[in-house]
Amino acid sequence: MKKVKTRTPPGKIKFHYRRERVQIAKCANCKSQMRGIRRLIPSEFKKLAKSDRRPERPYGGYFCSSCSKEIFRERVRSV
Repeated sequence: MKKVKTRTPPGKIKFHYRRERVQIAKCANCKSQMRGIRRLIPSEFKKLAKSDRRPERPYGGYFCSSCSKEIFRERVRSV
């Protein structure tokens, strides 16, 4: 949380606390927006169950679904 000075109606200066804005999770490969990952501050994100934090597929919180499909196809072809 960030401290910000604000002036109140009687003219006094008080400190208000502002929440930090959380960035959208992005795919490591194509930099597109990740779906299935909530936009929460880290302290709230830690309180979630592991299955709520990210998708359950392999590379779930790292690659988007389309990039992970491509990776699986490449692995199958190389074997």
